[in-house]
Amino acid sequence: MTAIAILGANGRMGKALIRAIAEDDAAKLVSAQVRPGHALLGQDAGIQAGVEPLGVALSDQLNPGTQVVVDFTSPDNTALVAADCAAKGLALVVGTTGLEERHKAALVEAARQVPVVFAPNMSVGVNLLLGLVHLASQVLGDSVDIEVLEAHHRHKKDAPSGTALALGEAAAKALGRNLKECAVYGREGITGERDRQTIGFATVRAGDIIGEHTVLFAGEGERIELTHKAHNRDTFAIGALRAAHWLQGRAPGLYDMQDVLGLK
Repeated sequence: MTAIAILGANGRMGKALIRAIAEDDAAKLVSAQVRPGHALLGQDAGIQAGVEPLGVALSDQLNPGTQVVVDFTSPDNTALVAADCAAKGLALVVGTTGLEERHKAALVEAARQVPVVFAPNMSVGVNLLLGLVHLASQVLGDSVDIEVLEAHHRHKKDAPSGTALALGEAAAKALGRNLKECAVYGREGITGERDRQTIGFATVRAGDIIGEHTVLFAGEGERIELTHKAHNRDTFAIGALRAAHWLQGRAPGLYDMQDVLGLK
């Protein structure tokens, strides 16, 4: 039985995670954390997530008995959580997006003490897509233009999405390119002819789109499109829960979903 703490338990992903735990006989919710002073403090975590009562109240503290912390909050908070987990010897699953280098450095530091899974997208399908993008990039090489297209709901705060960047990184790595040097994040006006060595990104923010990603490989006379569409957040929650189980007994280190799924 994996004893799990959910941070940001009142958010969209927090509720999805709680529902996933309620349906998993091998998982137990031991802590559901929200920010101090939140109006829902004290309410049963299961009820607020839309399932049966779980006997765990929403709290602003981490409850005893936690083995794995699952965090889908904000970059600055994630950095603090990583340091706290390292100090307490708790395994950590991070699905927070929009992390800058300083936030990632906090995860690297925590991973010296505890096992950490960090992935911009916990979906099994998306992580399979990453492998397919790497393979397609190797096969097609410099004969195609590569564009990463992504769409998310209007409330998403970062752009491009962490998943889009990971897809671009998979392509760049396969081609021996540095994504920081070859990425193009927007086009406007007279841009001139496209440089085939670049990897383009296009972003849509609208309505309640859960998450859609397409990597376009366009050559002369043909193109290949690899696409993943999330229909609900359950897929991310199930993947995060799978990562939490996988961390049990792991040595300290920084892992990703490719490790969890055995795709490396």
